Amino acid sequence: MAFRVLPGGMAIVRFSASLPFMPGSCQIIHDLFSHVYTINAQAKESGVFVKESRQTHQSLKALKANKTDPHGAAGLAQLARTGFYKEVYVTPPPAAHGVRSVITTRNPLVESWVRLDNMIGGLCATFGFKPDPGQGKAFIDHVMEAANIPGLGQSIIALLAVKTGLMKQIKEMDLVLREFSHRSQSCRQLMSIPGVGVQTAAAFAAAIDEVGRFRQSRTAGAYFGLVPRRHQSGEIDWTGRITKQGDSMVRKLLYEAANSILTRSRGSFALKGGAMKIAKRRGLRKARVALAHRLAVIMHAMLRDGTLFEA
Repeated sequence: MAFRVLPGGMAIVRFSASLPFMPGSCQIIHDLFSHVYTINAQAKESGVFVKESRQTHQSLKALKANKTDPHGAAGLAQLARTGFYKEVYVTPPPAAHGVRSVITTRNPLVESWVRLDNMIGGLCATFGFKPDPGQGKAFIDHVMEAANIPGLGQSIIALLAVKTGLMKQIKEMDLVLREFSHRSQSCRQLMSIPGVGVQTAAAFAAAIDEVGRFRQSRTAGAYFGLVPRRHQSGEIDWTGRITKQGDSMVRKLLYEAANSILTRSRGSFALKGGAMKIAKRRGLRKARVALAHRLAVIMHAMLRDGTLFEA
């Protein structure tokens, strides 16, 4: 075995022809997840295999005390030689990365919008002006009345100008997501579940991508970190909080969808009824997590079978 160190802790490993269990004569081993898609897309075109080996961090620490690029590349090469790694699925664009970029961009815009509303309300209250509750044009028109108050007008005009721009950008992001969901059969299936909206359906479908890579639907719950931790050693055996592994954005959206089912959805159905029983025994917070896990399992099964939600 021979390897070459590249910048950023990446190793190109060339194996001997006497190793039939290797999928090819050359592999690239990389430990940086942020660039794994770019490398994967370029390398697969030329027949080079790419492995994401972030999970081997503890093994690399045991091999070398000092963290350097040559030491890291040598450790990765040894892991490749022994097969002590797991190939990580890389979701191809534009199905995943395009949708994720829109949702990721939209979230800070909404947060900024909320902060601006709170700031406008606080400034108006300082000057004895109370704006009407609500959003949209009626709210802006009413707040503009405060522009005539000395000492407040300039600040209100500036904040409203920024708020108007944010509202426009958020509406454009929502339009992109709605168009994507209308074109996607998977999104239409998932949106048949009460409480599951455009963002949750689009993000989940993009993260799953190929349904067949999960042998069982219950694996989807663990994939998004919605299963409890477990530590077992001799007589010690305890179960902790959820692992919070995997895609944090999808996990957050599933949690919000579960909260919507429990607090906003009307009517009664088995999915909601089971979560409400957990809420009475263990509290609403644990019920949301349990329902989010259940949603992940059901949504994967729906994509696998091509069916709609049946209450």
